[in-house]
Amino acid sequence: MITLNEPQIWAVIGVFATALFGMLGFVLTSIQRTIKTEIGSVRTELGSEIGSLRNEMGVRFDSLSSSIDHLDRDVQFLMKRELEDRP
Repeated sequence: MITLNEPQIWAVIGVFATALFGMLGFVLTSIQRTIKTEIGSVRTELGSEIGSLRNEMGVRFDSLSSSIDHLDRDVQFLMKRELEDRP
């Protein structure tokens, strides 16, 4: 019968505990590196998408501003013509 008083049992328990903690440390480090890499790639991709969205919105706002300027000019012309035609 083997009891917990024998040194070989404690040596085996120590080896298994060391192996368990070593593997746990390795796995956690690997997961941490993978997550950092994935977050970095998502951040880069999101930044480029936001940059392209910013450019597209700038172009559209410029186009809208130009349309509003033309509309303002046309309304001023019509109001001026309407006021001049009155007796």
